[in-house]
Parts: sequence; C-alpha cells; structure tokens
Amino acid sequence: MPASPIPGAPRFVRTQQAAAYLGLSHRTLEKHRTYGTGPAYRKLGGRVLYAIDDLQAWADRGARVSTTDPGVGEVLPAKRHPLATLADRA
Repeated sequence: MPASPIPGAPRFVRTQQAAAYLGLSHRTLEKHRTYGTGPAYRKLGGRVLYAIDDLQAWADRGARVSTTDPGVGEVLPAKRHPLATLADRA
C-alpha cells in the first residue's frame, strides 16, 4: 500500500504524466525542456520530475480573456528563441 501524501507537499509527475496534464505530447514537453521554454522541472538522478504546481503556473502564464488581452506572461513555442526573449519571460 503506498504511503499517503503529506498534506501541502507538492506532487511530482514524470514527463508522460506532465504532458498529459498539459494536453501536450511528451515530445513537445521534452522540446520545451531542451529550449528552456517550458515549465520548471527537477532532475533527480536520471529522472525528470515536474511539480503539478509548476505545470499549472506555466499554463496560467498563457491565460487570456480575449484576443486583445496582453495577459500576465507568455508561453513560448517549443523552439529556439533569442536569449533576450528568454530573459524577458522570467
């Protein structure tokens, strides 16, 4: 029987589950990780783990209420971007 989670502790998921949570393919999430455009992740040994809170925060940066809404941030596509753009998104 698995141990019950500690209340308030972040829940971590692997790339496949993180991609499903976001509605992306695991390859797209891997590309985001390579280009530095995706959600924060942790590397524990050889495993890549994502906290659900980090996935939600990353997705929330793209929230808009209309096409003219500038929003609070930007979710970049999974491709190379100029360093200035990456520095601005932080």
